[in-house]
Amino acid sequence: MKRRILLIEDELSVRLGVNHALAGAGYSVTACEDGDEGIKTLSREPFDLIITDLRLPGLSGMEVLTQAKEIRPDVGVIIITAFPEIETAVSAIKQGAFDYLSKPFTNEGLLIVVDRYFNYRELQLENVRLKETIREKTQFENFVGESSAMKAVFDLIATVAPTDVPVLIQGESGTGKELVANAVHNLSPRKDKPFIKINCAAIPENLLESELFGHEKGAFTGAIQARKGKFEVADGGTIFFDEIGDMPFSLQAKLLRVLEDQEITRLGGYKSFKVDVRTIFATAKDLKEAITAGTFRKDLFYRINVVPIHLPPLRDRGEDLTALIDHFLKEYSSKYGKQGLEISPDAYKSLLAYDYPGNVRELKNAIERAVLLSTGSRIHVTHLPSVIRKLAEDLPCVSEDLPLEEGVKCYERQRILKALEQTRGKKIEAAQRLGISRKVLWKKLKELNIDI
Repeated sequence: MKRRILLIEDELSVRLGVNHALAGAGYSVTACEDGDEGIKTLSREPFDLIITDLRLPGLSGMEVLTQAKEIRPDVGVIIITAFPEIETAVSAIKQGAFDYLSKPFTNEGLLIVVDRYFNYRELQLENVRLKETIREKTQFENFVGESSAMKAVFDLIATVAPTDVPVLIQGESGTGKELVANAVHNLSPRKDKPFIKINCAAIPENLLESELFGHEKGAFTGAIQARKGKFEVADGGTIFFDEIGDMPFSLQAKLLRVLEDQEITRLGGYKSFKVDVRTIFATAKDLKEAITAGTFRKDLFYRINVVPIHLPPLRDRGEDLTALIDHFLKEYSSKYGKQGLEISPDAYKSLLAYDYPGNVRELKNAIERAVLLSTGSRIHVTHLPSVIRKLAEDLPCVSEDLPLEEGVKCYERQRILKALEQTRGKKIEAAQRLGISRKVLWKKLKELNIDI
């Protein structure tokens, strides 16, 4: 059975051209001249896809989109737009359109977008199953999270992965932006194709253009032979631009042109190459602030910010902290052959009390360090990084709400932990620093439940 497409376009030449191209590709097409006629037709008949111009007599393309989603929520919508209306087209995508086509476009470009949509439709049932599976999991593509914030991230990854729309991952350093990029690629139809990662902040500006687009022999000093760029190498797959906010301003216009045309030209060359690449971007910067500061192009921002994924900092994921600690403890205990390793109560309290400005990466490194330094069956406060250890020493012991006896114990605990840290766990030296005998120190360790 042929797939049915409703075409709404007031310009006769475009309407005839699109109709001819779609019919030639085996689709059943119904063409309308304006939005009102298109909505009436949709109300009477089912369609798999709507292709509508933004500017129409009567109902506008945006109004067609809104009403179409009310009449048939599952119908796909592709917007036809002129270049000055790109921002509006992106807004349409955020309101439910699948993609947009910028005039003028070729029949080949039209069919690529239409085929992409129907491939997406075929993956929807699998996608629904995947989302349900993800909701039940606390670990997903190396993520650990039970909080509502992370489950929302998992759902968004599962929704966007089967499509080809650009994804912009935003979050502080250490929140796991690269893991999201990995998940989007691995859950996409491109998972068996190349996945190329580029750190825009790590490659010198004078080399980045050649890295992206390649170069011809003799393009610059040292170019002794032609070389493919990342876009050519990633053809059919995905490119992940990490730290996109640090891309040199001079290169941003060239990147935008490649994203729009899906064509690249090697440095020093004249021949253009068609590429089929899905793009994912990540940044810890506020790109809107960068636009205001004049260091990031507004048009590039709108092109890459089609589906934003925001990763919350670890300090806002209190529900996930214990699960993350246990996950990393298990991972590194296994890696370093220390199965069965536990975390002492004092160390655990310190880990829970810290706010982790370095986010999940900092917690991960802290647990790995503690596992490596541990010599017995337990991780103690002295095995933790100094910024986390300090929390065990700085517990408030003077409080009107704290009974005197408990306050004294709290103070003794802090003094003993401090002495043990200074002596690297050597109890005899710690006792000397505290001015007590080794026997008294052993007694205090037992009374205060300090297991070290």
